[in-house]
Order: sequence, then C-alpha cells, then structure tokens
Amino acid sequence: MLSVDNARSGKSTRTLCDGVNRRELLRIGALGMGGLTLPGLLRAERRSGVKNSNKSVIMIYMVGAPPHQDMYDLKMDAPAEIRGDFQPIKTTVPGIEICEHMPGMASVMDKCVPLRSVYGSPSGAHDSFICYTGRTTRNQPPGGWPAIGAVASKLLGAVDRSVPPFVGLAPDAGHPPYGSPGLPGFLGVGHAAFRPSGPARDNLVLQGIKEDRLGDRKTLYEALDRLRRDIDANGVIEGLDAINQQAFDILTSSRLAEALDVSREDAAIRARYGKGSPDRFGDGAPRNLEHFLLARRLVEAGARVVTLNFGRWDFHSHNCKTAKETHLPWFDRGLSTLIADLHERGMADDVAVVAWGEFGRTPKINKNAGRDHWPQVGGGLIAGGGFPAGQVIGATDRLGAEIADRPVHFGEVHASLHRFLGIRGQTTIPDLTGRPQYVSSHEPLPELM
Repeated sequence: MLSVDNARSGKSTRTLCDGVNRRELLRIGALGMGGLTLPGLLRAERRSGVKNSNKSVIMIYMVGAPPHQDMYDLKMDAPAEIRGDFQPIKTTVPGIEICEHMPGMASVMDKCVPLRSVYGSPSGAHDSFICYTGRTTRNQPPGGWPAIGAVASKLLGAVDRSVPPFVGLAPDAGHPPYGSPGLPGFLGVGHAAFRPSGPARDNLVLQGIKEDRLGDRKTLYEALDRLRRDIDANGVIEGLDAINQQAFDILTSSRLAEALDVSREDAAIRARYGKGSPDRFGDGAPRNLEHFLLARRLVEAGARVVTLNFGRWDFHSHNCKTAKETHLPWFDRGLSTLIADLHERGMADDVAVVAWGEFGRTPKINKNAGRDHWPQVGGGLIAGGGFPAGQVIGATDRLGAEIADRPVHFGEVHASLHRFLGIRGQTTIPDLTGRPQYVSSHEPLPELM
C-alpha cells in the first residue's frame, strides 16, 4: 500500500510500506525492487484512484451560521416564539417543504438533499474550520488538519496545470475565519487555496513580457532555487517550488484568466445568476452572485475544489427580517441557478455542491427577535455528485432543538465527498512528524451511496 506523501518538515518524499521512498524507486525504475516495477507502481496509483478523478466540489460556506429552522426545517407546530415568521412552501418533491423565501430552491429540490441533523461543532464558536475539514480544531496534528481543497490538491493534483486544483473565492473579512477559503494545514503552502480576489486578478496574464523571456527568468529561478535548496533546512523551498511552477503555468496559459472573466459568459446566463453585492456584509463575506457563476466556470476549467463564502448569517437580532431582506433572496437565486445550470450543462454528476454553516441557531427567538448560537444541531444542503436526490437526511424534534433521527456529522459529509472525488477513506497522509493521518475521520453517508 502506498503512503501518499511524507510531509516531514514540509518536504515531499513519497514512501512505500517498506520505507523505500518513491523517488528512490523511480530512480531504480524497471530494475524493480521487492517485485514492484515503475509500471507496476503507476498502475497501482491508477487503481487507487489517485490523480484519476475528474470530479469537482463546490463548497459554499454560509458565514456565521444560518438559521436551520427558517430555511429547510420549519417547525409550524412549535410555539410562536420558536416557529418564527416564515411559512413553508411546496417543492418539486412531494412531502418536502422549505421556506417561502426560497422559491428557487423549491424548484430544484428534486436535485437536492437537505440535511436536517448536522452536528459536530464543539462549542458554538464562529469558525469556518469544521465546514472545510469536517473536524474540530481540538487535538490537531502538527501543522493542523488540511481543508478538503488541500487534500484534493495533494492526492489528485491538477486536472490542467494552468488551473489550480484548489481555488478560494473568499476575500479577507473582518473576522479572519469568515474570510478563510480553507487552510492547507500540514500539507503546506504548496497546497493552499489560490485566491484570485481583488488586485491579484490583474497578475494572471503576462504584462508585456514575451513567453520566451519568461522562460529565461524561470531558468534563472530554478538555478537559484537549487542553490537555496542546498542550504534549506526546513523544506520550505519545495513548497515554494510548487507555487512558482503554478505561477509559470498560469502565466503561460489563458485558461484560468478566461474562467475568471465572466464577461465571456452568455449574457442571458449572467442575467440569470444576477450580481448581488460585491461588498462585505459587516465583518463577513460578500453576497456576490457572480461568485456562484465563477465557481461553475472554474470547475468547468479544471479546478477540483472551489470554496465560496457568502454573507454573514449571525442574526442575533431581527433574525427573520434580516434573513428575508438581505440574505435569503440572493442566496436562493445564486444556489438554485448554480444547481440548475450544472444539470443543464450535463455537469451535475461530476460536480458536488455543498452549502452549510458552522452550526445552527437557537430554537427560541430572543428578546431582540434574533436567534443565538446552537451547536447541538444545524442544517445544510447537498446537490449534484450523482447522489440520490429528492430525499431528506436526518430530522430534529418538534422544536428544532435536538436531533430526533439520523445524526449527520460534518465528517460524514466530508467522507462522502472524498469518496466522490475518488479518494479512498483509508488513505493516509503523513503529518509534519511523519505520522500517517487518515484523510477522513468518518465513514461516508450510506444514503448517498
């Protein structure tokens, strides 16, 4: 069995189960060692699914935790101080009803799987970490747990060398976890999210520099890197090598720049998604509807994981009013259009979409007409991925306070996404001490098999 990487001190030296590193094995090549030749090694990698998947994930982090009982899990039989102001509407799936302010999602519910019993947040503190990793921040290995995009980058690599495998559309936020696209953890900077927001977009194309001149510069950089590597004791250079290579690949191809240029999209499609607002909502994220379109264009171009941060759902006051006036209509439009667009383009089986926040909201509405933090249970939604749609997974009690049926841990959803991407659940990646760590902490959801 292959241990996919040895990240000791940030270095990459693939090892086999008998301790022989992959670089040495490749050097030996067809002479073979222990009966395993280079062609056999490559065949083993293909059989394991490593670098053999063309699947993608779009993960939408609903910044600050949305009110689950005001979206997909309305409690009409609960007392008024719990029920809230919204009414349910029918969807395309008989028996599944959702919030009246989400008509777009109601129209695509036959393509979706609402999750009504998501749990796993240990304290109710605001942090995107559990959404991006499926794990808590407690008892992390050295370097920290990597986000799903970093795992896909490491194990699957790039579909196209000019398109980063992991792209984060989140701009910086006033509260840093709100602006995180997901961290690379012990996998290192070479597998961090590429973030094309703001002025960085202007640097995705050559600015009057000819490609042959860029090649000369690359040769010089490589010579300098070889020199620095000889005196590098921390393995930082290898991570920088990956970044430099990616930068050259991007600059010598227009593929990424074109994917990020929504003006190339058909005008009718752009109008269908809408614009939303590019400005941050408080200390959270924008409610930018073009990010939903960008996410589709990026996976179409070859990105394996795209993360998208939307709004600020931390409604401690005026919960229903704020949700109705500032978040639900735009979120409903962006997400439902994305899901419908993926199906119309024949991409739905190859792209899984997940939308969720870090926890749920209190059943009882507080004195300021808001809902506070409720880590006991929250909600979310999955679409695409070839998953069996038109079903609901999990249920809460009459008050939306406790899980009544089928608890769904964040880690189970991540395990399901790993399997969808072609990453086996028992795959391990060594952390910074060399200790192997499983990429998944849970088993996949059988309902999505």
